[in-house]
Amino acid sequence: MAGHSVRAIKQRLESLAAAGVTDLPRPRSGQAEAATPSIARVAPPRPAAVAAAGREQALEVIRREVADCRRCEPLACSRHTTVFGSGSPTARVCFLGEAPGADEDLSGLPFVGRAGQLLTKIIEACTLTRDEVYILNVLKCRPPDNRQPLPGEIANCRGYFERQLEAIAPEFICCLGTTAAQALLQTTEPIGQLRGRWFTHGAAHVICTYHPSYLLRNPGAKRHVWDDMKLLMARMGIEL
Repeated sequence: MAGHSVRAIKQRLESLAAAGVTDLPRPRSGQAEAATPSIARVAPPRPAAVAAAGREQALEVIRREVADCRRCEPLACSRHTTVFGSGSPTARVCFLGEAPGADEDLSGLPFVGRAGQLLTKIIEACTLTRDEVYILNVLKCRPPDNRQPLPGEIANCRGYFERQLEAIAPEFICCLGTTAAQALLQTTEPIGQLRGRWFTHGAAHVICTYHPSYLLRNPGAKRHVWDDMKLLMARMGIEL
């Protein structure tokens, strides 16, 4: 019975800590204490939980701004919805793509079409899941006919994706395709020259590879992407 009581007390204290309660009242003077041990302070919530909540809150602020954004009026008029991002707010690695496509524009989620399904397979081949990483795009609205983003559109969205990355504070960023790589690194080098090299963005290590949509048109390039993923996983300390 004693062991059961201790477990019950421990579970109660963990529940209180998770709810943000860190102080318990002490018995008043002259008041009989319970038979259970007197504990005046509860352990605070775990740091990881606090970090996740804080980052999710920061992302939600940006998400609301994106949903109301009309900086690119033609895109705002043609979109069904904005596509913010998805995944873990405490992800070690972020995958940065170009812009939403038709499927993403309808669902509000990044990389859910054919290219997204291929990205999911790439992530899973790296022994990760989409819930463990964070996926976002440079643009939050779909360009008409899936054309490439214009420089002015990238400039209008830069503050959003930069703040997303700042909120998540990933250790690694994987740029998918020329537009994402050039936008993040602010370079004019083509993706073929950026591949296989390491860059930095703030405190994050950055690697660049081909966009999954490019792989759908050029299946032979999949081996190059796998080489890039092996470099990334090795740096992350994940054995493939």
